Amino acid sequence: MGRTAIVTGGTRGLGKAIALALREAGHQVAANYLYDEEEAHAFQREHGIAVYRWDVSDFAACCEGVARVEAELGPVGVLVNNAGITADAMFHKMSEEQWWSVIQTNLGSMFAMTRPVIEGMRARGFGRIVNISSINARKGQAGQCNYAAAKAGIIGFTKSLALENAARNVTVNAVAPGYCDTPMVAAMRPDVLAAITAGIPAGRMGASADIARTVVFLADEAAGFITGATFDVNGGQYLA
Repeated sequence: MGRTAIVTGGTRGLGKAIALALREAGHQVAANYLYDEEEAHAFQREHGIAVYRWDVSDFAACCEGVARVEAELGPVGVLVNNAGITADAMFHKMSEEQWWSVIQTNLGSMFAMTRPVIEGMRARGFGRIVNISSINARKGQAGQCNYAAAKAGIIGFTKSLALENAARNVTVNAVAPGYCDTPMVAAMRPDVLAAITAGIPAGRMGASADIARTVVFLADEAAGFITGATFDVNGGQYLA
């Protein structure tokens, strides 16, 4: 049974793959974005998925955005908290702006996006929330204290929210991707990418579809007995 699904950061990278996979699974998808309006509308024209612009770190904007989606597409039954940014620097050189921008967007958005949908999910007796964490939440990463802290916070948020809502048939799970074929990863130097790939037992970078398939499974009604879990999708690079 298809539901209305919101995917934050849903017009590019992992979010784009997730939005397309959810649509293929029969969901009515709303893809949120903030930057690159031209790219977002090209995505909408090509794939027929509605796009909505708001800042996931802004609670008021999220409330307004969710209300608009629900008015146009129906009650939200699936939320994928995918939007995220990086602002890498060694901690002793990290600015306050680099710290807080990543914390607010990557972790603050968990509250800002989930709070407007959780009461409706509880009242209707169904909800699927999937939060995108990271391999670096598990193992840490030099130059990413801000990013790793935010992504690790997502795992704690996921477990706690899962406990609060399990009895209402609202599941909350996390996916911790390894290095995948996204624009964020592609921006790395070729020698760095080669070294990373050499350290992945599966012998390759992840594909966006690898992550998307996991999210689609967790969003399904059949996954109703899985909650509070973190799925490591990293080709064996790090085993938690």
